[in-house]
Amino acid sequence: MTHGFMTHGFVYLIGAGPGDPGLITVRGRECLERSDVVLYDYLANQRLLAYAPPHAELIYAGKVGGSHNREQGQINDLMVAKAREGKVVARLKGGDPFVFGRGGEECEALVAAGIPFEIVPGVTAGIGAAAYAGIPLTHRDVTTSVAFVTGHEHPDKATSEIDWERLSLGSGTVVFYMGVKNLPQITANLMRHGRDPQTPVALVRWGTHPEQEVLTGTLADIAGKAAKLSFKPPAITIVGEVVRLRETLRWFDNRPLSGKGILVTRSSDQAGEFASLLREQGAIVHECPTISILPPDDHAGMDAAIAALSGFDWLILTSVNAVGHFFRRLAAHGLDSRAIGRCRVATVGPKTAAAIRAYGIIPDLVPADYKAEGVIALFREQEMLGKKILYPRADRARETIPVELTALGAEVVAPVAYRNALPDGIPTEIVAALEAGRIHCATFTASSTVRNLAALAGENRLLRLLDGVVIAAIGPITAASCRELGLEVHLEPETYTLEAMVAAISRHWRR
Repeated sequence: MTHGFMTHGFVYLIGAGPGDPGLITVRGRECLERSDVVLYDYLANQRLLAYAPPHAELIYAGKVGGSHNREQGQINDLMVAKAREGKVVARLKGGDPFVFGRGGEECEALVAAGIPFEIVPGVTAGIGAAAYAGIPLTHRDVTTSVAFVTGHEHPDKATSEIDWERLSLGSGTVVFYMGVKNLPQITANLMRHGRDPQTPVALVRWGTHPEQEVLTGTLADIAGKAAKLSFKPPAITIVGEVVRLRETLRWFDNRPLSGKGILVTRSSDQAGEFASLLREQGAIVHECPTISILPPDDHAGMDAAIAALSGFDWLILTSVNAVGHFFRRLAAHGLDSRAIGRCRVATVGPKTAAAIRAYGIIPDLVPADYKAEGVIALFREQEMLGKKILYPRADRARETIPVELTALGAEVVAPVAYRNALPDGIPTEIVAALEAGRIHCATFTASSTVRNLAALAGENRLLRLLDGVVIAAIGPITAASCRELGLEVHLEPETYTLEAMVAAISRHWRR
């Protein structure tokens, strides 16, 4: 694929930031969105790959635990080869390409091959991890200088190029990259060259990730503490008086759900908002979709209803999925929201109401009770005899609405708008996280989520996997489904919204 003038290929060297996907620059995201090939590192958050176009080739070129997946020379050759095919290559690197990222070496290879390129800076780990640990690298009352130093010099060097004496005698902050394995030597060198053994030190592991860990100590004791706790890479080391400020400026890893693993069982297309709300509270989110939302096997029912839309008095939509599939089917017939005409609209829950407002329609009825019974209660106050109601629904929806409204004298047409299908299985990483005790709370936002998880795992195995895990369920119907399977429900928010669910989970751990 060619991109305008780029008939000979082009390489973007993009700093992905230190881990939090929100820290990529606007320019970095733009370049990912126009790429044909993404060559990404171990430290680049893989959630960023979602910005690449569907056609893009994704190639892992990382380094795990000191062993290279691909040697640097191979990476250089691969970049050049892909660009020579006329492709736009996004070289996605953790942190900043030009700060201990070997970006300079990669650019030299591109220059030698005559390949044009652009450097997109990123937030380097030393700055990002320090900020998320609540440690300002400079502070007018403490120090006005900071040095970034590799803690892992090239093994072939006969002598160290680090000026230990200057680093040790100054009062500035020193940030060591990749220095956890060499921590005893680093601290010994600083003390040997005059740095006070009581100088504060912080190790920040997986900085800016929800899994971030911070270990503090002094030059004299930090290496021993790290060894005792088996503190492993990837981590940066911050040396200096500014480390003391963490006690008052800590903000990221002391949120209500910091370090807590939360299982989200919503369908993959709906998990995003819930996961974001949980991450804002510090949670480590484990997404395990228990439902795949698919179009119906047969559109005949929906198509017949749409053809007769002008004859309906009410349209009832009980979920965001129902809204989406109804309007997609309208669009398939070349129609839009104007086709609803005089038909009045009832929705269940504020999210469904918001979804239909996006199509320019303000619902006439939104029950305070976010379930089918709330709709029925409102319609009992209406004259329903002879009214014709369209209720696009899921294939496994409860029969409450058709049965109750028919009893009130209405004619209910309830075509299947979408199907709830079981995924192929539970991801192996979710099972591993449950068995290792890394998931502290399991959330269920519909009866189908818990029933499907039981179907995927087997009821007995599910009970074993969730033993000791806090169970949170939205609404009495979902909670009842959990109890029918033998699960104890610990959290059941009074308001049936994702925001209320997150608030309840946060309160639980705040207590």
